[in-house]
Amino acid sequence: MTVRKRSRLKVTPRAKVWFELDGEYAFGLGICRILEAVDETGAIKSAAASLGKSYRHVWSRIKEVEQTLGVPLVETQVGGTGTRRSALTEPARKLITQFRELREQVFALVEERFAKQVESAVRPARKGR
Repeated sequence: MTVRKRSRLKVTPRAKVWFELDGEYAFGLGICRILEAVDETGAIKSAAASLGKSYRHVWSRIKEVEQTLGVPLVETQVGGTGTRRSALTEPARKLITQFRELREQVFALVEERFAKQVESAVRPARKGR
């Protein structure tokens, strides 16, 4: 087996963040993006299209999370003439904000710790030190 030498190693840390409720998945990046798309487009159907997902998938994910958390996340209006038929509830907005903030903090911490502890382990030692 031949080992290729690279002129510059680039090791990048990765992390995944999600919320659980009593050990059950409750909220993560996927549902966060779904809710943000609903908020941007004003409709579940439009949100699904913008994400490249089926309406059924998006609707079922919203309902699953609502059932797990026990709170409504999306209010829908049936019929009418407007294009904005779906809106996020206040709990949905808070979850998105809290999730995004925590995710950014976790990533910042992982990168900081990585820079201090791990990166030096994969960098070749300089000669004469």
